[in-house]
Amino acid sequence: MSLEPIIQATDLSFSYNGVPVIEHISFNIEKGDYVGIVGPNGGGKTTLLKILVGLLKPQTGAIKIAGKDIKSSNAFSCIGYVPQRVAMENSSFPATVYEIVESGLLAKKGLSGNSTKQDKDRILQALEEAHIIDLKDRLMSSLSGGQRQRVYVTRALASDPQILVLDEPFTGIDMASQKDFYTFLKDLNINKHLTILFVSHDIDTITQEIKSVLCLNRGLFCYGTKEIIHAENTIEKIYGKTITHIHHSL
Repeated sequence: MSLEPIIQATDLSFSYNGVPVIEHISFNIEKGDYVGIVGPNGGGKTTLLKILVGLLKPQTGAIKIAGKDIKSSNAFSCIGYVPQRVAMENSSFPATVYEIVESGLLAKKGLSGNSTKQDKDRILQALEEAHIIDLKDRLMSSLSGGQRQRVYVTRALASDPQILVLDEPFTGIDMASQKDFYTFLKDLNINKHLTILFVSHDIDTITQEIKSVLCLNRGLFCYGTKEIIHAENTIEKIYGKTITHIHHSL
C-alpha cells in the first residue's frame, strides 16, 4: 500500500480584495520530493507558499500536511519556512548566528519556551549539518548574502522539520554562493530525506537540480517530473509569451 502524500492540496483558491490569485489548484507532494515552483510575477507562487505554511487561509479547498488537516493546531509544526528576501532585509540585525538559529527553535516552543540542554545540542547539530559552526559567534551583519541565507535555512531546520519551504532563496546571492547553496539543499534532500519546495525564476538552473516542478500562473498549468517544463509550448502556456532561456553552469 502506498504511503499518504506529505502534502495534499485540493481545489485551493485565494483572492486579494476580490482579485483571484490562485484558482482551483490541486496537487499531491510525496515525502522526499524536491519541488521547484515556477511561474510569472503575480502568478500566485508566494501566495501558495504562504497557504502551505499557514500564513494565509485558503478561501476554498482543503490541505493536509503530513496527514493532518490544516484546521489542526499543530498541522504546520513539521514545516520549516524561509521567507522571501529575509537574508537581505535582516542583514543588519544585531544578533549572532547562534541567536538567529536559536530563535527558530524557541518560536516553535511558544513565548514561554526556554532553551534546554537538548535544545542547545540540537542548535549546534544544525549548525554542524549546515557547515556554519565556525560562524556561530559572528554577527549577521558581518556575513555575506550566501552565508546569511544559509543561517536562515539552518534556523528553519533547527526544529527538525519534515518539510522545508523556501521563497526565492537565491535573491541577492552571487552565482558561486548559489552553487554551494544548491549542493547544501541537495544534501538535505538526499541524506536527511527532507521534502523541499522552493520558488525560483531561474527555470534552466532549477531543472538541473530538482526532482519535480510545479508550474503556476493563477491556475496549475502542470505538475510532474522536471522534464515537463521542456515539453512543447509549456513555457508559453505559463508565461503567456516566449521567454529566453539562459543556461547557467553551476
